Amino acid sequence: MRRTNFDMDALRALCEGVDLGSFAKAAGRLGRSTSAISMQLKKLEEQAGVELLRRAGRGLELTAAGELLLGYARRILALNDEARGAVLEEHLGGAVRLGLQEDFGERLLPDVLGRFARSHPDLQIDAQIARNAELMAQLQAGNLDLALAWDTGVPMPHREVLGEYPMCWVGPAAPDRYPPSAGAPAAGAPVRLVALQAPCVMRKTATDALDRAGIPWRVVYTSPSLAGVWAAVAAGLGVTVRTRLGLPADVRPLGPDAGLPALPGIRLAFFGAGATPAPACARMRSLIRDNIALQPRPQETTCSATS
Repeated sequence: MRRTNFDMDALRALCEGVDLGSFAKAAGRLGRSTSAISMQLKKLEEQAGVELLRRAGRGLELTAAGELLLGYARRILALNDEARGAVLEEHLGGAVRLGLQEDFGERLLPDVLGRFARSHPDLQIDAQIARNAELMAQLQAGNLDLALAWDTGVPMPHREVLGEYPMCWVGPAAPDRYPPSAGAPAAGAPVRLVALQAPCVMRKTATDALDRAGIPWRVVYTSPSLAGVWAAVAAGLGVTVRTRLGLPADVRPLGPDAGLPALPGIRLAFFGAGATPAPACARMRSLIRDNIALQPRPQETTCSATS
């Protein structure tokens, strides 16, 4: 039986289109025309022997087979890029000063550091986990080479947006702690908020959404660190707003039945110290991008074909 080898460029076009929410944007990132991307996706369907994408309004939606292939495609590309980096950049040396937003420190950092160290044992990594404002300040002061952070609109010259992630209400995972102890909006009772100390874009998003919905609220717990927020939410003191990236096991996203208002998305971006990163920094950026792409995204199955 003749084996079918999936086209790597086509797999990459599929992943980029889903991650960016648009195959036209994927074409721009990959340096291809939109028609070339369409041909690659058609070729991928021919190789798979099943329909991977179908029309959904003005965009395209992954079929069940497309969802299945997407997971494999991410793993194939991650391994491909790791192998390529290990071969072509075997003798990288020096150091990378990396900054990570708190959402990614516990889960993303160990995996990325492990892969990086295996490929480049002579490279030194200086990692700093901090809140967005501190990362931007350290980057501007020249103390970081690369930062992965939420794009809050602060003007920075060297930025690469990875995608937009929906924010969600987060409550305790233990079913007996929510509601009522977390403070669902019932009978006029204020929603009990757990939040990072101001200024915090997600804290402001939460209060603005509640104000627009006419739902009373009060902040019952503030913390200077995300670890403190997770501890308070897990204990049932209140709810908070975050994305699904990096959620610990003792909290969970809340659905529409919680009675809380809908929330917008927030962009995740790389911020660099210069327009052209050093080879070691570029390799670290590639590994982080691959790791982020493997994380679940609840709105990744529908993407625009043209926008």
